[in-house]
Amino acid sequence: MTSSPIKLGIVGVGKIVRDQHLPAVAKDGNYQLIAAASRHGKVDGIANYPSIETMLAAESGLEAVSLCMPPQFRHDAARTALEAKKHVFLEKPPGATVSEVEHLKALAEKNGVSLFASWHSRYAPAVEAARAFLASAKPSSAAINWKEDVRRWHPNQEWIWEPGGFGVFDPGINALSIATHILPPMFITSAVLDFPGNRAAPVAAHVAFRTSTGLPVTMELDWLQTGPQSWDIVADTDKGKMVLSGGGAKLAIDGKIVHDEPEAEYPMLYKRFAEIVRAGVSDVDLAPLQHVADAFMLGKRNVVEAFFD
Repeated sequence: MTSSPIKLGIVGVGKIVRDQHLPAVAKDGNYQLIAAASRHGKVDGIANYPSIETMLAAESGLEAVSLCMPPQFRHDAARTALEAKKHVFLEKPPGATVSEVEHLKALAEKNGVSLFASWHSRYAPAVEAARAFLASAKPSSAAINWKEDVRRWHPNQEWIWEPGGFGVFDPGINALSIATHILPPMFITSAVLDFPGNRAAPVAAHVAFRTSTGLPVTMELDWLQTGPQSWDIVADTDKGKMVLSGGGAKLAIDGKIVHDEPEAEYPMLYKRFAEIVRAGVSDVDLAPLQHVADAFMLGKRNVVEAFFD
């Protein structure tokens, strides 16, 4: 396969695209960004279109698309791109349901193109070090604590409260993407999901897992955290207490920082996407999304006080 820059289009020009995707693509010689499609946003210096359909029709040289719209709308856009034989990068979560993404995997294979489920938190700088530490140790328990303020990170974004928007599992799936990478296979044993009385998605979740090796794992998700935000995975082991903090940015063992590097998640994602495109393969791990589905299926619904009236 040619090593010339991959001609890329971005769909859904919002905050995450401006903050993460555009800077990452601009610094990566594997890509030439030639077009964008969005109902409202535009990217300066390239062609802009109101929809993915108009972009694909106008840009015959386009080779790949990065899909960054809310998950409820991602399947149709991805299907359109895959059927047009374009490689597809899926922002997390890769879809609103597991079956949607399974269908996209089959479409990618049928059309001979690559599909990438981009779990950005797996590429946080200390995640691989945590995985290596746990592989060398004998953990006795683990806990996931992911607590942040939705009013700070998702102001006025109503789609996250709608069915398919995931609610607190929108950030929580980042925790699951790390946990499923560094821990043995996990299975949910119980869950309680707190739904505000005026919303269709949970604002908090309390989940218990057991791994294939019998390790108990708890997960606490909270979307109304004030003050410092918490994105931590903690494990007690025979080699000390491991704390992976800052969403995977720092690793400490018994209070001593052993790994701390600058964050470069999205540049790593685009590097990986170029690798699979040039190799002619896909990279689609559904484990984090499956756990969200399991939590909704198994979880007890607990109605809490309404908010954001």
